[in-house]
Amino acid sequence: MGSLKVKTIFGNDGVKFNRRSTAVGLGNFDGLHVGHMVLVNALINEARMSGLESVVYTFTKHPENIIRKNLFTPLLTTVGKRIQILGETRLDHVFFDEFDEDFSRMEPEAFVKDILADRLGACVVVAGFNYRFGYMGRGDSELLKELGKKYGIRVIIIPAVRIGPEIVSSTAIRGYVLKGDMEKAALLLGRYYSIMGKVLDGKRVGRKIGFPTANLRPEDYLILPGNGVYLTKTLYEGVLYNSVTNVGVNPTFGETGAISVETHILNFGKDIYESNIEVFFLKKLRDEVKFGSGGELSAQISLDIKTATEYFGQTSQ
Repeated sequence: MGSLKVKTIFGNDGVKFNRRSTAVGLGNFDGLHVGHMVLVNALINEARMSGLESVVYTFTKHPENIIRKNLFTPLLTTVGKRIQILGETRLDHVFFDEFDEDFSRMEPEAFVKDILADRLGACVVVAGFNYRFGYMGRGDSELLKELGKKYGIRVIIIPAVRIGPEIVSSTAIRGYVLKGDMEKAALLLGRYYSIMGKVLDGKRVGRKIGFPTANLRPEDYLILPGNGVYLTKTLYEGVLYNSVTNVGVNPTFGETGAISVETHILNFGKDIYESNIEVFFLKKLRDEVKFGSGGELSAQISLDIKTATEYFGQTSQ
């Protein structure tokens, strides 16, 4: 774990940096995937070589969810998770601004002058090859470099990061998560995809059939893996436990409501209701299936646990 010494700033804090004192990294940084981390590490190195403070400038809300009112982009990471990941680097500051309708109408030059130069005190700016800014996304990397010259800001553009033939992007990762391809998602993220939340007192269906589960209620705006059963690791009080997780609606028991995330931790007997846990998705075992009875479901769960036990290389109790 990192030192978590990164200073977190929110837009309404009224913070203003000294003129030409910072190197600023720009982006939405949803997921903080391997491409984002190339940018963040370049930012940190540039800041250190130039004697500047390093600042990641991003938003609490995804701009697409403000601009496109009828479409919603589910997110890969909460604000808290982004702070945690960035806290494990040598970054000095992460600045979360509020992206609202007024902000969305800001012209590209006003963004560079008022936000980057005047408010953030940028001497250097680091952005990705596909970075867009300003009203209707009119600003791109070429305009950023042009405006940077006008306002005395050196602009560094990070090219696309590829793994094999594929460009690493949050959009691609969301697609893999939705399909349940957690191994491909992990490859692009640089870590296993995870969901954090509080364990709720659910209907205790799992306990009734002999397999107690921790029922997790993640944030509504987070993307969930496609319905199915997954090999997972569960972090509880600083310890990682082997587990099996079902994402779905419990069709065997006639449930048709909201999707639930239910985790059975192997060889674990503690009552963790109301506790905070984090579930890491390693691999999909199978699709969610509607069984003819609770007994059939129980038999399948036994097989799932046997498969998980073999995968994790441990002996089931």
